[in-house]
Amino acid sequence: MENRVVMLVDLDYFFAQCEERRNPSIKDKPVVVCVYSGRSEDSGAVSTANYIARKYGVKSGISIFLAKRKLKDQDAIFLPLDRDFYEQISEEIMGVLRSYADLFEQVGIDEAYLDVSQKVKGSFEEAEELAKKIKGEVKTEQKLTCSIGVGPNKLIAKIASSSQKPDGLTVVKPEQVESFLSQLPVNRLIGVGRKTTEKMHDLGINTVGDLAKYDVRKLNEVFGENLGAYFHNASVGTDDEPVQERGEVESVSRIFTLKKDTKDLATILEKVNPLCDDVHERLMQRGLNFKTVGIVAVMTDLSIHSRSRTLETPTNKLDAVKETARELFERFLKESELEVRRVGVKVSNLVEQETQRQITDFVGTD
Repeated sequence: MENRVVMLVDLDYFFAQCEERRNPSIKDKPVVVCVYSGRSEDSGAVSTANYIARKYGVKSGISIFLAKRKLKDQDAIFLPLDRDFYEQISEEIMGVLRSYADLFEQVGIDEAYLDVSQKVKGSFEEAEELAKKIKGEVKTEQKLTCSIGVGPNKLIAKIASSSQKPDGLTVVKPEQVESFLSQLPVNRLIGVGRKTTEKMHDLGINTVGDLAKYDVRKLNEVFGENLGAYFHNASVGTDDEPVQERGEVESVSRIFTLKKDTKDLATILEKVNPLCDDVHERLMQRGLNFKTVGIVAVMTDLSIHSRSRTLETPTNKLDAVKETARELFERFLKESELEVRRVGVKVSNLVEQETQRQITDFVGTD
C-alpha cells in the first residue's frame, strides 16, 4: 500500500500580505490590518500583522491602541480589514491549489489541505517537488508567499507548515514523525491551548515526547477518555482524519495567466473557453447545475475585477457558460483602460441536478 501524502498550504500573514501586494511601497514597513469598532480611531483589534510589525510585539487580537503604542517610533501602516478583496485573492489561489490535489479541503480563507497521495504515487520526494512548484506558482502569479507542510496525515502536515514560516517548506516522512514531534513544546499540538498546557506542565509534560511516554490511563483520568486518547494519538503522530470537502460547494472556478498582457477579446477567449470546459466538467462530475456565471480579470497593476450575470433558471449547459463569459468580457474590455494579465471563469448559485423539478411537476394530470 502506497504512503498517504498530505500537504497543508498556509498563506503567510495573509491579510497584511494582500495589502503589501496591493501597495508594494509599504512592504518594508510594519503593516497592521485592523478591525475598527468605530467608537474612536484607535478602538478595535488587530486582525493580522506582517512579520516586521510582529518583531515589535504586535499580534492578532491585541487592541489597536496597544499596537500603535508598540509601534509609536516606527513608520507603521494601519489599515482597515478589506475582506472582499482578500476573498477574491483567496478564491483564485484555492482554485490553483485544488487543481494540484487528489482530495481538497479548504479550512479557512488562507489555509487548505491537499491529499496528493495518488498524484505523487506515495513519494515524499515527489511531494517536495510538487510543493516547490505550488510555492513558485503562488509567488509568481499572485505575488504572495505561502508555507507548506508535508506529512503522512493532516496533523503532521499542519504542524510542519508552521515550522519554517514565512515562505517555508517542511517535509516529514513517516519514519521521521517521532523525531520531528518529540522535541516540540507540547503546545504545538492542535488543541493544546494555554490552560491545557499549564495542566500538562503540572503533570511534568513539557514536550510532545513527554506526552507520548505518559501513561494513557492517567491522561484519561485528567482530561477524560476522548481528549486523553486524542492527546496520546497526536503525540505519536497518529491521525486518520480524511481530507474532504467541507459543507456544500458554493462555486466552481478556474483561472489562467495569459502569456502576454492584452485587451484583445479574441486572444482572451482563446484561453477562457478551455476554462469554461474545465468548470463545466467539474460541475458534471459533481452533478450540479448553476444559475450565475462570473468572470475575473486581473490587470497589469494586479487589481482584481469581477463581473457576473444571474440566469433566469438553473442550467448545466456548457454554451450558457461560454456565451455569458464572452458577453461579460466583451463589455468589461470596453470599460477598462488597462490590459488583462489573468482571466478566470466562475459559476455559482449551484444546485444538485436531481433536485431540479420537471415541468410536469407544475402541470395537473387527469
